[in-house]
Order: sequence, then structure tokens, then C-alpha cells
Amino acid sequence: MRGADSTARRPPLSAPPGTAWLLAGATATGKSAAAQWIAERHGAAILSADSMLVYRGMDIGTAKPPPAERGAVPYLGIDCVDPGQPFSAGDWLAHARRGLAALAPGRPVIVAGGTGLYFRAGLEGLDRGPSDPARRRFWQACFAREGVEGLWRALDRLGAAARLAPGDRHNPRRCIRALELAELPPPPARPPAGDAGVPPPSAVVAVLRMPRDQLHARIERRVERMLADGLVAEALALRAAGALAATAAQAIGYAEALALADGRLDAAAAAGRIAARTRQLAKRQMTWFRHQIAVHWIDITDDMPVAQVAGLVLETWRQHGPASFAQHRTDAVFGDGHP
Repeated sequence: MRGADSTARRPPLSAPPGTAWLLAGATATGKSAAAQWIAERHGAAILSADSMLVYRGMDIGTAKPPPAERGAVPYLGIDCVDPGQPFSAGDWLAHARRGLAALAPGRPVIVAGGTGLYFRAGLEGLDRGPSDPARRRFWQACFAREGVEGLWRALDRLGAAARLAPGDRHNPRRCIRALELAELPPPPARPPAGDAGVPPPSAVVAVLRMPRDQLHARIERRVERMLADGLVAEALALRAAGALAATAAQAIGYAEALALADGRLDAAAAAGRIAARTRQLAKRQMTWFRHQIAVHWIDITDDMPVAQVAGLVLETWRQHGPASFAQHRTDAVFGDGHP
């Protein structure tokens, strides 16, 4: 299947209540465009699993799909809070549950994004086990020796950086808890969500993967487009309104845009730094998906039309089925309820 016509001949997406179709990938791989293409043709809603799209007014620098491009597709998980407000993974999960419950019965749901913690929260809940005192002491000693930077190096090695909500990089307690969770064994298989004897949907996330050189070139083009579209003006407006808390002010693109506006970076240096930080983010995202969750890789190239990418996604979904999502009711709120 390689085009819209062949996709149209396939049966429409459908799924049992409480399940969703999952699509992930590193930043700039085109998952938002593929999700939009599929949603338009199958009457689906889209739940964004991106930790920066939750902030109102942070549009250009987060590559948030503009309203004109969303059409009639309902979106959840975007524009949830102002940038100055805290927003944990538990908040996102609560928001997702409320939004999903309000959708018309039978409407398919696509979960699309690059924040691994949000996928894990929806699939498994947020608290996978009690603290191990010995491991906690180990990581506390690591923090005493190396500071929060040492904790982050360990999180990167374990592919667990995406466990943290925005802003938690500077919170050693939350970093330590993320490291504890990263060391736990995988959770046991969940029981069937439907009638007795019906196997549960497989919790497999379709993940777009692009050759590194092509992804890096796409990132550079995206940075150029963001700056041309007014990223600096957006960052200045947010700062003038007092809407940029420390977390948002350090978000990729916004810190550099403000440095450019203040004369601390020239245009070339700002663009280069945004691109470098975005490449680092993409690497962390791919590492997380490689090691932390069950995935089906979808290899794409930069020149593939969105219809072709969407066709490959649909093939993967029909192979693995939807997954039970946001159905856990006993979660502790990670980042809020943990010490």
C-alpha cells in the first residue's frame, strides 16, 4: 500500500472502547502530519503526547499544528496550561482521561507524539513499584558526588530521560525517582480488556525512524522556518506577558530566540544552537523508544509523501491492533506524589 487510493479501499479504523492507535517518533520525523492525514480520513481524534505542546502560546517553537491545519479533527493534549504553570505527567494523564471520556462513542483515537513518559503513563500507569532503599541511597550518593548533571548522564545512559515531565531536569528528587523506575523490571502482562477469552490488544507503539543525516537536514530546515515564521517575536511576547517560567524559558528554541533578541547570540549561532539541541532531543527520544517500550519501527525517508508514510502506519496498526490506553485508575501522580 503506497497511496491514498489503496488506503481508501481498506476498512476504516475501529477499536474497542478504552483503546487507541499509537504513533511515536523523534522530533521532526513527520508523525503529526501522518496522524492528521489518517485522522481526517478515518474520523479519528488525536491525543498529543508531546510535553511542550501542552503550553498555550508556545506555538512556533514547538511546531504545534496550527488550527488551520487541524481542520475538523478534535485535538487533545495541546494548549492545556499557560507556560508559567506546572504540568506533570500525572496532569497530562488526567487531562487525557477527561478528554477521551468526552469524545463521541466509537470515535477512533490516535495518540501521537515523542514524549515517552506520556506513552508509558497511558499504557502502564505512572507508578510501577515502591522505592528500593538501597538503590535510592546509591543515586543520592551519585547526586552528592556529581550533582544533578550526574543524574542526567545516568538517565541518558538508561534511555530514561523522557520519564521526566518538563522542568524536572533541575529537581534531583524527581530525577532519582525516574532512575529508580528505569531499573525496575518490565511490568507483568495486563489482563484482557474485553470479554473473557478475547486476547488483549498488543501494546505496540508504531515509531517512525528516518536516516540520521536526513533527519538532521530536516531539523535544520525546521529551525530556519521557525525563525522566519516569527519565533523571536513569539518568545518576546511571552516574556513581556510574564508567561515564561524557568522551564519554558529554557525550552528548545525559546532560550536561543531570547538570546538572539538580547544580542547575546547572532542569527547563525542561535539557529545552530537550536538545531544542535533538537538533534540531542531526537537522539534521547529514539534511545528511550529503543529500550523502554515495545515498538514496531517504520523506516521512512525524507522524500516520502505523507500519504505513503500514513499508509505504512496503517499497515503496522492493522498488524498489531490498538492498545488499551489511559485505563489505569490507581496511579500515583509522578512528579507530584513521589518524594
